[in-house]
Amino acid sequence: MILIAESGSTKTDWRLVDLEKTQFTTLGLNPYFVNSQQIANELTPAFNLIKDLKIKEIHFYGTGITDESKSTIIKNGIEKALGYATKIYTYSDVIASAKALFGKKSGIACILGTGSNSCYWESEKIRFQIPPLGFWLGDEGSGGHMGKLLVLDYLHKEMPEKVRILFELKFGKMERHEILTKAYQEEKPNKYFSSFSIFLFENQKLDYCKNLIWNSFQQFIDKYLKKYPQLANSEIGFIGSIAYYYKNILTEVCKKNNIFISIIIEKPIEKLVQFHQE
Repeated sequence: MILIAESGSTKTDWRLVDLEKTQFTTLGLNPYFVNSQQIANELTPAFNLIKDLKIKEIHFYGTGITDESKSTIIKNGIEKALGYATKIYTYSDVIASAKALFGKKSGIACILGTGSNSCYWESEKIRFQIPPLGFWLGDEGSGGHMGKLLVLDYLHKEMPEKVRILFELKFGKMERHEILTKAYQEEKPNKYFSSFSIFLFENQKLDYCKNLIWNSFQQFIDKYLKKYPQLANSEIGFIGSIAYYYKNILTEVCKKNNIFISIIIEKPIEKLVQFHQE
């Protein structure tokens, strides 16, 4: 049996590659924010669903897998929860997106979800990448980035009054110290700020909200996409909740920059299962 996992900042989708297509969901497992024991604690109840099966391989695709030390955190946590040794392969989230979008073909794969990332994919390998800088220094075009821009405008009193009223109706009046505590003292600030992006989705017809979304996408294009030497001659694909639900605005922004999108999908997990079945 082969078990596939695709983990974002918010949740992890698991699929067992068998006739029944067993599936379950756990919290997101980013090794920058959780250690091996926390991973084991999260996975043990879920793994009870498959405790009678012998898993011969696990392919884990996830946010935060940037080097061997982060990979080891994931592997140790999975093995503790599983209760026996097996082959565990780890890959970055951008590899998951590239495989899901292009499989064995080539193209520029872009992630726009809670965070953002991109790469040029060819011959089943990353051939070129503008490195992402994470939530505090980057993540342009993502839900986390949009939420951060929105909250900054609220704190700086730069929101139009109409938008501010709607914002406070949804979230209540927010104090600076409350937001700073979430940002600097609690876990997963990217997830916290990304939660505000739903406000933008609900109010995207307002000029202020549409412009904020537009500007966030434009920053992603300027800081990442335009720097790919393969851009003019490659298919462009997007994956993730932000790309999927804001695809009309994303398509407009890309078209304005003479970039034409080949494919947009919300989640990579089903395509990853297909990839491993081939």
